[in-house]
Amino acid sequence: MSILKEIEKRKTFAIISHPDAGKTTLTEKLLLYSGAIQIAGAVKSNKIKKTATSDFMEIERQRGISVSTSVLSFNYGGYTINLLDTPGHKDFAEDTYRTLTAVDSVILVVDSVKGVEEQTKKLMEVCRMRNYPVIIFINKMDREGKEPVELLDELEENLDIRVRPLSWPVGMGSSFKGVYNIYRNTFNIFRSGKTQVEDEVSRFDSIDDPGIDGIIGQAEAGKLREEVELVDTVYDNFTNEKYLDGTLAPVFFGSAVNNFGVKELLDTFIEIAPNPMPRETTGGMIAPSTEKFSGFVFKIHANLDPRHRDRIAFSGSVQENLKGTNFITT
Repeated sequence: MSILKEIEKRKTFAIISHPDAGKTTLTEKLLLYSGAIQIAGAVKSNKIKKTATSDFMEIERQRGISVSTSVLSFNYGGYTINLLDTPGHKDFAEDTYRTLTAVDSVILVVDSVKGVEEQTKKLMEVCRMRNYPVIIFINKMDREGKEPVELLDELEENLDIRVRPLSWPVGMGSSFKGVYNIYRNTFNIFRSGKTQVEDEVSRFDSIDDPGIDGIIGQAEAGKLREEVELVDTVYDNFTNEKYLDGTLAPVFFGSAVNNFGVKELLDTFIEIAPNPMPRETTGGMIAPSTEKFSGFVFKIHANLDPRHRDRIAFSGSVQENLKGTNFITT
């Protein structure tokens, strides 16, 4: 298989957010859907005893926060995905800023209860400087929070970017029934089970399909149609070009801890997210397909957890081992 084909199969992105928005929990669920893990852990949980896969340092397990960026690779839908789970706390922001130099796109997680927070703004400023393609995941819809339209207004006003919902929640908090995938005309009801995937997917020809009434009830279905019509009227049409040039951010709603909306996010991500991009150097732009081997080293971790040694994750096409060191190249 040619190098170009291998490069086209790779996606490298970072997950960023304000502390406690659910970034590392979303990371776990993406790993769960990919089959990389069978049971998802949690950063903070009294019921789930397994710690988060990406939180491998002892201080992270003790404090329940991500202190250092973790590089996680998994396969999904025929693609090799390099996921960088970054620290959200401002005390470790420099690690996140450094990580953002090594990715091709970003998923930004926002807490539906708190909305856009201070660290979210700072992280987004870095993304806007580099014109990174950004997907926004509004998390914790299983809690009573702000209305979806209010959250979308906050995003546009505070983050200096146009947004376009590609999924829409039905209900909120205790009445949250699931998400309608506007992009694919599907409705997903995720059953109980915080650590394992249990889902029911229904496909429709359009939002007017009467089958939707049978799933969520006539009243809820009517409200959903009105809200989706409002979305189509008020917000820009989604195009891959607008997303890739960083001027339009697709938005997904869900609850990472309960598996709501995660599959819609992941399926759309692999379809629209960019492949490895060229990097600017003192010698000019270096393309991933260059004949000479090249790599972008953004961080080195040595002599930490033995399970995280002997591993290098590439967004290009070559994989090697270097004892005691982790790094990612593009």
